[in-house]
Amino acid sequence: MKALFIHGKQDLRESNVETPEPGEGQVRLRMAFGGICGSDLHYYHEGANGAFVVREPLIPGHEMSGVVDHDPSGRLAPGTPVTLHPATFGDSQPGIEAMPHLWPNGAYLGSASTWPHTQGGMSEYLIVDAGMIRQLPEGLSLKRAALAEPLAVGLHGINIAGGVEGKRVLVCGSGPIGLLAAAAALAKGAAEVTATDVLEGPLERARELGVTRTLQIGVDELPAEAFDVVLECSGVPASIDGAITAVRRAGVIAQIGMMGAGPQPVSLAALISKEVQLRGCFRFNQEIDEAIELLATDERFDRVITHVLPATDAEAAFAAAKDSQASGKVLVELWPAEGQR
Repeated sequence: MKALFIHGKQDLRESNVETPEPGEGQVRLRMAFGGICGSDLHYYHEGANGAFVVREPLIPGHEMSGVVDHDPSGRLAPGTPVTLHPATFGDSQPGIEAMPHLWPNGAYLGSASTWPHTQGGMSEYLIVDAGMIRQLPEGLSLKRAALAEPLAVGLHGINIAGGVEGKRVLVCGSGPIGLLAAAAALAKGAAEVTATDVLEGPLERARELGVTRTLQIGVDELPAEAFDVVLECSGVPASIDGAITAVRRAGVIAQIGMMGAGPQPVSLAALISKEVQLRGCFRFNQEIDEAIELLATDERFDRVITHVLPATDAEAAFAAAKDSQASGKVLVELWPAEGQR
């Protein structure tokens, strides 16, 4: 089978490897689309994602869709369209039994955090545990289904925040996760959704989703104490400072954007005096099921996708995904079988 491998910094190669055979409790999928995530960009452009260095050739990709190729159990027929929950959960601990995404010693598709690395889904075929598979409802295209994983991240942030129905919501950062979080907030009944970014391109895409208003950081003034909930999607300390200013007293900030390791220069005095709740968000639990339901009924999510490039042009896809002025979500089309598109 064909697969894309990251060998190191800006070293992406298409290679032929043996097609894997599913074992007990596993299913082989024929992959269709893979979204390029921020972690994929780090692995490709830097050869590492934070402390996780590419030490062996790594197949990227955890935002996936495809069809069943072979299910030894016979439960899923060949050609069944699916997406994936990309996590393999680790060891349960007291107090977080219902939060498997927080259990230690887990793994995630396309990650160098484990040794050997956990290979991802940007390949012609992929073997996964049957429990990772989510069958798609009729009418949900494989292309849009590749948004299920990143949309689940946004939905998890909304759930961590306590919901957004009837609330004034600020989304900080209008990259792919911010756009999906904003679209999810609209779909979940927010009274208003304001989106911010430092660039005009992402803000234009946010307006296409139907947000209430957009604010360009460095140009427009961020109103103080104007929002009930902030979904912080950039992971930039200055943006967190802005979120603390913009959220109302006793409001909630859901920190969806990942921060770098080590100390961060965040001003906390106003957070304390306003009794603002800053809540961490890590990936998602089972919100991928809710994401699939939303994707099946709401075409606005298609507007988050700006580029679809074939696997034979994967380097161009990774370059496009790095250009946040020009791109939202970039998908790689993965040698799909006839009829998959």
